[in-house]
Amino acid sequence: DILVDGKVCDCDIVVTCQVGDPVPLQVKLTNWSKHSVGPFALTMMPYQDYQNGVHNYDLQDAITFVGSNTFYIDTVKPTKNSVYFGALLFLYTGDFYLNIKFHEDNCSRDLPLSWLCLPSVHIRATEPVA
Repeated sequence: DILVDGKVCDCDIVVTCQVGDPVPLQVKLTNWSKHSVGPFALTMMPYQDYQNGVHNYDLQDAITFVGSNTFYIDTVKPTKNSVYFGALLFLYTGDFYLNIKFHEDNCSRDLPLSWLCLPSVHIRATEPVA
């Protein structure tokens, strides 16, 4: 489950926030398998989609994380969950996306694609209301 500013997100929802206000993020990982999983890391990468096949991940002047964008997970037992909290701060207006993926903690090789299937979260940063 992914919550942005307290709202559940999926691929069809655009979350609107204001520039300059921290936007709370919450990612809850639930292990529905019969075996424990881990260790691995949860990484959140913001980007802009130029709608021509190009994704711009060089956004350090437009977005900053309050805290870390990577969370390390030791083990998640069957039917249990782990919840990770963070926040984004948008410095400019625009449409941004958040790519959320899991990868092995101690290796550069990614987990199988089934682990990387979280939808991108669409966030629209707007001017503050006066």
